[in-house]
Amino acid sequence: MTTPAFAVASVLLKSPVPQNAATGPDVKTIVEGVLADIRQRGDTAVRDYSEKFDKWSPDDFRLTDEQIQTIIDRVPQQVIDDIVFVQSQVRAMAERQKASLEDFEIETLPGVFLGQKNIPVEAAGAYIPGGRYPLLASAHMTIVTAKVAGVKRVAAATPPIKGEIPDATVAAMSLAGADEIYLLGGVQAVGALAIGTETIAPVNMLAGPGNAFVAEAKRQLFGEVGLDLFAGPTEVLIIADETADPFITAVDLLSQAEHGPDSPAVLITISETLGREVLEHIERILQNMQTKDYAKTAWQNFGAIHVVESMDDAWTLGNAYAYEHVQIFTAEPREALERMHSYGALFLGEGTCVSYGDKTIGTNHVLPTRGAARYTGGLWVGKYLRTVTYQEVTDASSSALLGEITGRAARVERFEGHARSGDVRVAKIRGTRLAWDDHSFAEGSSASSSAANSTAEAPTR
Repeated sequence: MTTPAFAVASVLLKSPVPQNAATGPDVKTIVEGVLADIRQRGDTAVRDYSEKFDKWSPDDFRLTDEQIQTIIDRVPQQVIDDIVFVQSQVRAMAERQKASLEDFEIETLPGVFLGQKNIPVEAAGAYIPGGRYPLLASAHMTIVTAKVAGVKRVAAATPPIKGEIPDATVAAMSLAGADEIYLLGGVQAVGALAIGTETIAPVNMLAGPGNAFVAEAKRQLFGEVGLDLFAGPTEVLIIADETADPFITAVDLLSQAEHGPDSPAVLITISETLGREVLEHIERILQNMQTKDYAKTAWQNFGAIHVVESMDDAWTLGNAYAYEHVQIFTAEPREALERMHSYGALFLGEGTCVSYGDKTIGTNHVLPTRGAARYTGGLWVGKYLRTVTYQEVTDASSSALLGEITGRAARVERFEGHARSGDVRVAKIRGTRLAWDDHSFAEGSSASSSAANSTAEAPTR
């Protein structure tokens, strides 16, 4: 991104490298080949890729109910209790979101009824990443939200980890309400869910994060299926004044940098003292951080600390970043609700943090990255719903009025066929002749009589 020069008084650490670079050609080519192979060979191709990439080739990738229960029984009770708690938080938020979406019907003219319905997609695929970080929290975010929306079939997939079943992730998927659980990862998982195979029925949309190959597969499948978001590296931005705790600020920046070596972490502050103290804490903490191989690389290559002249400049620069996660450490954190407009999720005050959003608090952690917060929010109940409309005209005079205006409006646009659809209704209802056809709806004709009879009584509502 381009940093607005007027907003920055000094830069204690260099600005991040732009995050909107296109996917590398190797990733794109590999994904194209895998998806084409799945289209051609179905289950056989899926099995070959699973064996190649994950060393996993069971008789059936889908877990049975008995297998799922056996796996859940292996998970410590405290982990199960925590999963249930977090999913109750996510479910409560999703249910409130669903309640805010109303079906309605209005009468705009006598006998002219316009309505809106929110219809869930029939089937959704949820991808739960594995690998170094088995993100079982993604099961809460994708599956619980889909089921609250009313999705009838949620097919969820997660990869084995070094040939072993990720028990806690499977438990989370089951407790979230997944209708089908597949031990399957990578491009072969999202490809099978979107395209369909002999044993896996296709879904209507895909949700969930993943690595560069999964993200590219979702991009290539978009249009054939719907998507939650185009995912990029995790981003965190902290906006702070002189009241912020430098140690907590440093810890929170690194908490997100550990996601991956390309995860940017940025601090914008009006206090140079704070900025320098945060930098010192980060350098010290990184020395003994278990995930420093990712966090240190991310901080060195994608970290930034900006010192600005005023809070007005801080809000301006913060909005320019349009980052996924934005934490506010100021004396009046709720001011950000008015001043910030481009972000995936806001975390207000020292009492909260991005890690709460990632793991426990209940808001969805599938959020826009790479500047997409300028035009979209994150995953929510509404992503699984299709807001559709319907229309009905039962009053003859209203239909004639609409037909007359439609005829004129369509001819301005040179859509003669559209105009004639309006003309015929005017002529039939009013018993007039058509200028462009000999067919007559003149008063007294059989056609005119039938029109009068068909529109004489509007149904009672």
